[in-house]
Amino acid sequence: MYIIAGLGNPTLQYEGTRHNVGFNVIDVLADKYNISVDTRKNRAYIGKGIICGRKVLLAKPQTYMNLSGESIRGLLDYYKSDPEDELLVIYDDVSLDVGQIRVRKKGSAGGHNGIKNIISNLGTEVFGRIKVGVGEKPKNYDLADYVLGHFSKAERELMEEGYQRAVCAVLTILEEGMEPAMNLYNRKVKPKKEA
Repeated sequence: MYIIAGLGNPTLQYEGTRHNVGFNVIDVLADKYNISVDTRKNRAYIGKGIICGRKVLLAKPQTYMNLSGESIRGLLDYYKSDPEDELLVIYDDVSLDVGQIRVRKKGSAGGHNGIKNIISNLGTEVFGRIKVGVGEKPKNYDLADYVLGHFSKAERELMEEGYQRAVCAVLTILEEGMEPAMNLYNRKVKPKKEA
């Protein structure tokens, strides 16, 4: 079972915040492939389906961001999935521009508490991930306040494009693997020049 987990915080107050972009990508994927992510298991909402001919489990951990690893560890154990080959985590990244994505097959937490908790629970930094850019925190802003804040209208439009790019990256990973996805999606998207 290939587990695709989007990170975020449960409850309505966090809906639409920068920290919940992982949930949003899962929603777009679920919608596109008609997968209901509404079953509770291992402190997550999950939905099973087939994407690109592979059995997948879409997951939205409900443990709050900082304990995401507890839920994901439980799902990996239950479905006997290998984190190195059958786990993809989608989450927000403040070091990328709004809507940019970055595909990685391993790495440190880079200051992201959800990823830190996953690494701690899995005992490895080797698992697939798609980072979705939410823009750099403005100076004199508290990081927690920033990631728990909402996007402006202009940013929301860029994020919609980012979610679509992230979904395309998921499909490339499922069909061709991490390397081709990294080659395809880790190039910086240049702003369009005026004619």
